[in-house]
Order: sequence, then structure tokens, then C-alpha cells
Amino acid sequence: MDLALQIENLFRTDRKKFLGFIRQRVRSQEEAEDILQDVFTNVLAASANVQKPIENIASWVFTAVRNRIIDSYRKKRAETFSDMQTPGQQEDGVDTFENFLGDFTSGPETDLIRKTIWESVQEGLAELPPEQREVFVKNEFEGISFREMSEDTGVNINTLLARKRYAVLHLRKKLKNLYRSINEN
Repeated sequence: MDLALQIENLFRTDRKKFLGFIRQRVRSQEEAEDILQDVFTNVLAASANVQKPIENIASWVFTAVRNRIIDSYRKKRAETFSDMQTPGQQEDGVDTFENFLGDFTSGPETDLIRKTIWESVQEGLAELPPEQREVFVKNEFEGISFREMSEDTGVNINTLLARKRYAVLHLRKKLKNLYRSINEN
């Protein structure tokens, strides 16, 4: 039987077993499903280049799954907009941008700070390439997961994560001086 067909059959018959194995080692069901999908996609693609017969396909796939789980541990978690503090700022008790934007108390000073931050965020977003801006807005403001975006657009999750990371880094740089001046006052 063709190797690709054997892999597809393995996916159909042992999907739950692989998913259970992964789920015990990752934070969420969604992440487990993403890993399983990535592994089987990569294994199917790699099967076209395999020269020697594979005696135990399930073992081969389990090895790929373990390696992918290890890779996911090594990767830094996706940075969110609220991660804009440095460790030093956290130790000093400096407020985050999220605290200013999420503070619904009203007063002239708070309203001005909130408006200034929001305008700077909007300016920073406008400077981004459309792909980065779209991923950032969908994830941070609309709460759409990377998996959902990937399914909707066909763009790889890692590509979407990279786009968001570039957006966060740009916004950090853009808002750094504003952040500093707010905390000095």
C-alpha cells in the first residue's frame, strides 16, 4: 500500500489516540488539534520524499508528534498588546496601557490619556502592512483565534503569529515615548 494512503488510514483510525497523547502535554484542546493537524500535514508532505520503507508508521508519526510538542514548548507564546511592560516596569509597579484603556472611571485627565493612547494605537496600526494590521485587529480586538484565522484565510498559523509579533513590536516602538511620558506625570 502507498505510504500516503497508510498515513491517511492511520489518521482515520488512530486520530483520537494521537489527540489524547498530545492533549496530555499541551494547554488546550485547540492547541492539541492544531499540533495533530500540522504533524499529519507535514508527515504526508514528507512521505513523498521517503526512499526506504517505514516499518512502523505509527511510531514514525508519534516521533513527529513528540518533536512538534517540544517545538511548541520552545516557541515563545504569542505576545499580546497587554504584554507591553518590561520586567523592570512590572517590578516598579508601572501601569500597563491596558489598565488605562480598560479603566472606565471618568475624569478629564483619564479621558485625555485614554484618547491619546487610542489615537496613538490607531496611528501605529495605520502604519502597519495590511496583513499585520488585520491579524492584530482580529486577534486583539475581535478575539478571533489564530486557528480560526488560518481556517478562514488558508494562511499558516505560524505565519499569522509572526505577523502579529511584528505588529506588536511596531506598536511597542511607536508607543514607547508616550508610555514613558504618561508614567512620568
